[in-house]
Amino acid sequence: MNDGVPILKIGSTLLVSIQVDLQDDTALRLQEDLAERITRTGARGVIIDISGLEIVDSFIGRMLASVASISRVLDAQTVVVGMRPAVAITMVELGLSLGGVRTALDVDRGLALLAPTQDSAADVLLAAAERRSG
Repeated sequence: MNDGVPILKIGSTLLVSIQVDLQDDTALRLQEDLAERITRTGARGVIIDISGLEIVDSFIGRMLASVASISRVLDAQTVVVGMRPAVAITMVELGLSLGGVRTALDVDRGLALLAPTQDSAADVLLAAAERRSG
């Protein structure tokens, strides 16, 4: 039986919905599975839904920050969604920082954060190249 955390693909985004408190081995497996899926699918974004978590300890906080770092190295942005007020308070009290991780209230807002803007970097570079050649 696979007791790993499911990873769903929505367009160019991977959605990880954590609905139970993670044991250390499951959290470590999630990091490995997610890195493999980002590489295999070419995902540009990762949404981690933690609305099912009652508490976040220092290990889980570090795991979330680590997942974001791994995603960034693999050219994907991470957004953590569904953080309960008590979890946010606990993370601040523990001094846990999610550097490089954006947050949103829910999955819809997380997807909106990851949606390409009209002035994406590629568009800006293309416009600059066209101005130079024109």
